[in-house]
Amino acid sequence: EEQDRLLQNRPDQPQNPKVLRIAIIGAPNAGKSTLSNQLLGRKVFPVSQKVHTTRCKARGVITYKDTQLIILDTPGLTSPFKAKRHKLDEAMLTDPWDSMKHADLVLVLVDVSDHWTRNCLSREVLNCLSQFPQIPSVLVLNKVDLLKKKFILLELVTELTEGIVNGRKLEVRSAFKQNSDSSAKPPLQISQASPPENRVGESHCPQEANKAQEGCSLGNSSDTRASESSLVTEAAQGPKRFGPRDLKNMKGWPFFQEIFMLAALRGEEVDTLKRYLLMQAKPGPWEFHSDVLTSQSPQEICDNIIREKILEYLPLEVPYGVIQVTEIWEEGPSGELLIMQNLLVPRKSHMMMLIGRGGKVISRIAQEAGQDLMNVFLCDVHLKLKVEVKS
Repeated sequence: EEQDRLLQNRPDQPQNPKVLRIAIIGAPNAGKSTLSNQLLGRKVFPVSQKVHTTRCKARGVITYKDTQLIILDTPGLTSPFKAKRHKLDEAMLTDPWDSMKHADLVLVLVDVSDHWTRNCLSREVLNCLSQFPQIPSVLVLNKVDLLKKKFILLELVTELTEGIVNGRKLEVRSAFKQNSDSSAKPPLQISQASPPENRVGESHCPQEANKAQEGCSLGNSSDTRASESSLVTEAAQGPKRFGPRDLKNMKGWPFFQEIFMLAALRGEEVDTLKRYLLMQAKPGPWEFHSDVLTSQSPQEICDNIIREKILEYLPLEVPYGVIQVTEIWEEGPSGELLIMQNLLVPRKSHMMMLIGRGGKVISRIAQEAGQDLMNVFLCDVHLKLKVEVKS
């Protein structure tokens, strides 16, 4: 009732309100929901090691003084083939695009620990950026704490930006030459060929990036300078729409305004990104009351947290076929929340896996989900889960 009241009431506008709508896009399991939760300071969005944990777009709200940040947490950009394979709704394909339409800024999240996908932006991400060239975009390299060889970040930055940030060619180099009798390792430095006030990335790199090895400077060969020059000219003129043929030859996006490197799960450098986002806000009316943390209903939060645990404990494709039906949602005599949810599965074998030997799996799911719900709702939660084969 309190959440409904806050969502329905008019926002408590300050004297000079500012607002920024942020779309976070990227490949499935890049860490979009983890980053959203860290920015919000509370766990609101489901997080799992499996792809497609987020099934629909949801909004998180950060209110700081006179500024409101609205985070549009979206499903990972995927193809129709993969959507069919995971039994995903049509919304999984359309929601990221809808979020882009309402965004003032887009964060493109890349998982640098995934060596299969980190060297180039996915075709879906490039297509999304190309369709909305007027929206400023920022590159966020996530999970940098999992990289043992930090100099790889230098290569990734060059590839994912096509060597250009904010309309200027990047100079990626070691900050100083290593003395032969010194054991110190030179720090990583990413700057633009521009005056100091236009430099990018230097203050956004986490401490680990300073451990980059000598010799990781990325120079450009003379035979590519002509094409780079024309790309810099295009970037300086502003983003444009690219056709399918153009995108086919692109690995990165040459119109990013900034680069951030962070470890969302550990919260490293998230505050740096948050300060930047607050600075980008423009004058405009708030959309939500200052006490609102998310646009989701309590029931939606509950469903998402339970599904997160199901994804964690069930193998392969099995969790994607589970249907959740809430049968009881009421307040107990001492103010505790009583929830009973029925989990419908397509096969008896799936039911046996979900229950586990001696009921251990379903008990663990209920216990962990109940604890997360207590942390979200700030009250005692008694959660019961039943499992049935759907008829």
